[in-house]
Amino acid sequence: MSGELKGQVAIVTGGGRGFGRAIAQRFAAEGAAVTVTSRTTTQLEDTVRMIEEQGGRALAVSGDVARRKDVEQVVAATEKQFGKVTLLVNNAGVPDPFGPIGVVDPDRWWAAQEVHIRAPFLYISAVLPSMLEQGTGRIINISAIGGKVVAPYLSAYCVGKAAQIRLTELLAAETRDQGISVFAIDPGFVITALAEQTIASPDAQRWLPDMVKRLSARKQELDAGADLARCQQRCVDLASGRYDMLSGKYLVLDDDLDDLLLQLETDDITIIPSDH
Repeated sequence: MSGELKGQVAIVTGGGRGFGRAIAQRFAAEGAAVTVTSRTTTQLEDTVRMIEEQGGRALAVSGDVARRKDVEQVVAATEKQFGKVTLLVNNAGVPDPFGPIGVVDPDRWWAAQEVHIRAPFLYISAVLPSMLEQGTGRIINISAIGGKVVAPYLSAYCVGKAAQIRLTELLAAETRDQGISVFAIDPGFVITALAEQTIASPDAQRWLPDMVKRLSARKQELDAGADLARCQQRCVDLASGRYDMLSGKYLVLDDDLDDLLLQLETDDITIIPSDH
């Protein structure tokens, strides 16, 4: 590895498995000190062990990403162990509930928004003041194509991911000249534990049978895990600072970042001037 993130301090939510674990491992391999957090302590400890076995530095702090007190404790523990946070990856997510609006339980639907919207907002709110004080910081929100398409019976997921993309755009607009860069990315198509949860869900099988079939078929493909490495590289590229001019963008893995730098004039985000 190139040590491209040496001296950086990162927090990765949902870091006990799947994309979160993979991103944390790669950040650590590139020299960053990494705190991983989720509600499952054993998974976090496994992630830390893997990182430390490769010579990296990592800290496990369990907590609920949608609980403000827990978020503040994660940030405080990170600062005490490693110093001020310079990188944040909001990765925690849930795939359900599945089903039509009016049928899905409103409380379960709202609980999904707590993870998709409240949690990133809490973490951003907790680390942003320090980033602004330092004059540098990068935030990566792990969103999905669901935030860009209309997928019936998947409203909880799609609304949450769409909100993440808009939050990314708004934060980028507010901090454009203050050294902060923020991105939303689609991490790719990998059969993670969340995908397995979707495949096994009776509600998903009933309301989204084609999606379940696609996920099941993906499990059998030889390159089923290829996007995990691509996602790791994309996160390192964005964390490195080389693509800060793309702050505010929603990016998919097939995007050519260098090409996008040359096309910034096509940016379609409308920024309404503030009266302040």
